[in-house]
Amino acid sequence: MKMSNLYMPTLRQVPAEAEIPSHQLLLRAGMIRKLVSGVYSYLPLGYRSIRKIENIVREEMDKKGAQELLMSAIQPRELWEASGRWDNFGPEMFKLKDRNDREFCLGPTHEEYFTNLIKDEVNSYKQLPLIIYQIQTKYRDEKRPRFGVIRAREFIMKDAYSFDVDEESMKLSYQKMWDAYDAIFTRLKLNYKVVQGDTGAMGGKISHEFMAMSDVGEGRIAYCKDCDYAATDEKADVVIKVENNEPMMEIEKVYTPDIRTIDELTEFLNIDKNRFGKAIIYKASGKPIVVLIPGHRELNETKLINYLKIAEHELEMADENTIREISLADKGFTGPIGIKDARIIVDKRITFMRNIVVGANETNYHLRNVNYGRDFEAEVVEDLLLVEEGDICPKCGSKLYIDRGIEVGNIFQLGTKYSKSLNATFLDENGKEREFVMGSYGVGVSRSLAAIVEQYHDEKGIVWPFVVAPYHVIITIINTKKEEQYALGQKLYDELTKKGIEVLLDDRNESAGVKFNDRDLIGIPVRITVGKFANEGIVEFSLRKSNEKEDLKAEEVYDRIITAFKEEGFEQ
Repeated sequence: MKMSNLYMPTLRQVPAEAEIPSHQLLLRAGMIRKLVSGVYSYLPLGYRSIRKIENIVREEMDKKGAQELLMSAIQPRELWEASGRWDNFGPEMFKLKDRNDREFCLGPTHEEYFTNLIKDEVNSYKQLPLIIYQIQTKYRDEKRPRFGVIRAREFIMKDAYSFDVDEESMKLSYQKMWDAYDAIFTRLKLNYKVVQGDTGAMGGKISHEFMAMSDVGEGRIAYCKDCDYAATDEKADVVIKVENNEPMMEIEKVYTPDIRTIDELTEFLNIDKNRFGKAIIYKASGKPIVVLIPGHRELNETKLINYLKIAEHELEMADENTIREISLADKGFTGPIGIKDARIIVDKRITFMRNIVVGANETNYHLRNVNYGRDFEAEVVEDLLLVEEGDICPKCGSKLYIDRGIEVGNIFQLGTKYSKSLNATFLDENGKEREFVMGSYGVGVSRSLAAIVEQYHDEKGIVWPFVVAPYHVIITIINTKKEEQYALGQKLYDELTKKGIEVLLDDRNESAGVKFNDRDLIGIPVRITVGKFANEGIVEFSLRKSNEKEDLKAEEVYDRIITAFKEEGFEQ
């Protein structure tokens, strides 16, 4: 492709709305453009990289015997009502009506659709196992779209579903997809971790997430260096020691004028945070609840939602009027003793703590020496806490570490959740009707693009790995008005293209500085510069990832490119 004809509207300045490197660079490099918040177009260079990611996904899925199809993004309400998710999925679902007033959604995911597709066509155990997949656009009305294509309202995703005769067979399919994902993200040159994940709205018992490591990642990962334990912070089990050997003391009411937060109370009462019971008041499905956790820790809302068996959007912070109604006190003075008309839920560690400080349910007062069992009781949940660095590994007892990552893939053991609700059955070898045992597997294609840029960039621009670079080679003609430079650049371009090399020829009538800045920005891996020695048939060769430059004869360029491919482990 000649850059004089290429649609590549690069930007010199960082767009104001771009918060992280991948968002900034994909915009600046003319690879994406925003239509409205959370909705992007992929311009020629960006779309070439998207297609390369898609092809790697296809190749690895096909190797595992998965079959590709393509389904509609429009799904009827009835499918989602059958699974119970029409209302439970929440406000992230785009809903619409046709001219006949029939209701549909733009698919945020496709479990119901795939299950419905095969239920009348696959009716015998002899047709199993079956893995089918698609690469398609998904839609989620994110409350706060951000980070470019990482958290978008429209995104490209590969979703696959396995159908098996029993749990054991499903686990074999699950491992197949795990292996395929390892191959995909390894080929994409991503530094990633596989971690235990929360099943959330997808359902099922077990899930794992493939996280591309990144300081700007929304996902927090807890992992152990001494064993293979790794989990998202939503899922990670919290193991902390609680001392409970002191005798219970008499309750004492303490005047705490306008002292509301744990930090303020710690300073005012001169007591460590781990001696407090922190009350957090929510509305769950419209009804008030009080959650009590140790004062030095943070609540894990995902664990609370899972315990309550509600959708994420059904949990909201209580307003001040609700707090006064249930506690008869202002915000900041709520405690577990004397609460009216609200469920009280405590993290199990509260039951082991002695003589804690809690709100008195009276404005400007707290209670000291409160003890679970003697002074109040509640619903006890094994673990409601958010993991922190330094916590104890639940598997081996060593120290946990925390890193951030971008979720680029996930796999779920769904079981019979969807086959049961949609009445999808087959006949086993004994002629008995049974429900399909299912798995679900997703790769974020557009999100993977951003994750790669997050891991491969410098202060000048993107540094693409060969495997997903929009083009492999860029030939820069310093001065197109000089006949010998233009002729040599054109000759190299023609020869390399005929040999199957993906080449950009910068034949634009721009200054050398503009051309060099653009080629750094768009990050093409191999750079050929045709300049003052063109009349001698000599060009400059360099790689985007290094500062080393070498002069080559034009006839040596192809072999040097092939060497660069091999050094990178790239097969053309």
